Amino acid sequence: MRSLFWRILASFWLAIALVAGLSMLMGHFLNQDAWILNRHPAVKDFAETWVNTYESQGATAAQGLLEQRRRQFHVNIQVLNESGDPVVPGTVPPRAEAMEARQRDSGRSDDRPLPWRRLATEYTSASTGDTYLLIYRIPFPELDEWRRHSLLWPASALAITLVVLTLFSLLVTLSITRPLNRLRGAVHDLGQASYQQNSLAQLANRRDEFGVLATDFNRMGARLQSLIGSQRQLLRDVSHELRSPLARLRIALALAERAEPEQRQALWPRLTRECDRLEDLISEILVLARVDAEHASPETVDINMLLGGVRKDAQLGGTEVDMRVDAAPGLTLQGWPTLVERAVDNLVRNALRFSPADKPVEIQARSRDGVIEITVRDHGPGAAPEYLAQLGEPFFRAPGQQAAGHGLGLAITRRAAERHGGTLKLDNHPAGGFVARLELPLQPRPSA
Repeated sequence: MRSLFWRILASFWLAIALVAGLSMLMGHFLNQDAWILNRHPAVKDFAETWVNTYESQGATAAQGLLEQRRRQFHVNIQVLNESGDPVVPGTVPPRAEAMEARQRDSGRSDDRPLPWRRLATEYTSASTGDTYLLIYRIPFPELDEWRRHSLLWPASALAITLVVLTLFSLLVTLSITRPLNRLRGAVHDLGQASYQQNSLAQLANRRDEFGVLATDFNRMGARLQSLIGSQRQLLRDVSHELRSPLARLRIALALAERAEPEQRQALWPRLTRECDRLEDLISEILVLARVDAEHASPETVDINMLLGGVRKDAQLGGTEVDMRVDAAPGLTLQGWPTLVERAVDNLVRNALRFSPADKPVEIQARSRDGVIEITVRDHGPGAAPEYLAQLGEPFFRAPGQQAAGHGLGLAITRRAAERHGGTLKLDNHPAGGFVARLELPLQPRPSA
């Protein structure tokens, strides 16, 4: 992953290093002897000019050239031969030589207390082969004045550096603000309930923190949209389903008000039954709502113990159908025990409701490829193939179904599976009966 942290750090580090390096380089060059010898107009190419004048025109002309430079640039120049003796008298005042002699005698190597900059360069004549040592003494005021007028190139380099820094800053800023603006727009759309999941698809393809954030935001947006949609659908279904028992209650109450005392006593069981059905319906609706609202931390779920508890509860409920449990030993997963138990219990109760008394309900549990598969099979009539896709939707019941229920058991099981990042598969068994497969990952995964 190309980390945005390291990208920003490297960009700013490179920019700072570039400025610091250029500053040190510029200061080094401006203060270097070679820089002054190659750039200052009083000494640039002077050695070759002076040697050619001395060898072609004599010492008098060479001395005049030294005096001309001293008057024009205030630079004192001394020329020595290979023996260290002056070739011509030069232009160095005796006072200057005395000051340098005292500095040498005192053992001080730092020449900054002197009022000039002392530079030296050797030049070998191409015609005679003689070597000359030219010593330049440039006063510091003259050197400072020349530096102020020769900063065009460093200023250009500094301008280029600023341009590069601006481009770096612009690119880094755009790489941060553009994804943030997209995320801000997505947050606004999510708040307005108009979020489109593919609005951050391009940003999610990035391999940095923004790509991870966009992927998580897409998952969160899809999850919220699914929750909002399911809650809206649940409210519509609840309002529809509650009308029937309420209508029956009103009819029974109206009949009880007009009936004789003897007839009224016969209506009380009916009222009690309708109230019980209404209470059961509300309880299952609350369970369905709690599945999506489960926020506790995942715990270790012992599948073998859970299946044993579900079987025991079913037997205590007075079922006459035999239950066969075949589970591999040591099956555990990380999840929410209450949701898993309710999901398996719903599948078992659904199988017991439709399975004939002389046929067993078969429960199997296996682990494969990081998933625990719990299979519940009955030997009942099964479901019509055209209704298999709708099974598991809230309040859906297949036409012609005679068993009691509200169509919420499989919906609760499916929601519990999705809460763990798993699936619920419903189908008719090839050998007859109905089979439900609950697949749960060993570690809960957020549902898409």
